Amino acid sequence: MTGLFLPQRILETMIAQAEAGAPGEVCGLLAGQDRIVREIHRGAAGEGGNGHFSEFLDEQCPTAGEVSAAGLEVLAVYQSHPTTPAMPSEEDIRGASKPGMVYLVLSLLQPWRPELRGFRIHNGEVLEVPIQVFNDRDYDPEPDYMI
Repeated sequence: MTGLFLPQRILETMIAQAEAGAPGEVCGLLAGQDRIVREIHRGAAGEGGNGHFSEFLDEQCPTAGEVSAAGLEVLAVYQSHPTTPAMPSEEDIRGASKPGMVYLVLSLLQPWRPELRGFRIHNGEVLEVPIQVFNDRDYDPEPDYMI
């Protein structure tokens, strides 16, 4: 798996959650199939905000089970960076425990232009992966033709 296909409406939900949670960090899971995100599962960062990837994954194991039971898979985890760039912090890199996971960072450093970037993190190595945002109307999960 390389990158992700992310519906605009889910990106907008992530941005609204990040704005509402600022100045703290927020986080969540994105679930779907075949690199296409279909669901968002928002997490709640504690008072004062600490939405690090590792803590969120540990706390959200039941959510991951629900995702699997629905026939989907956890494709990514995301967190906001209200005042820093869309790059994983040193703590994020140390806490990244799932090598196949896409880690998304949503920066509000420039609030008029939120920035989302995706990464794979393994053994301290950070590799950026592409995130393709699309309008839901552009995606038809049930085409008019049969194979």
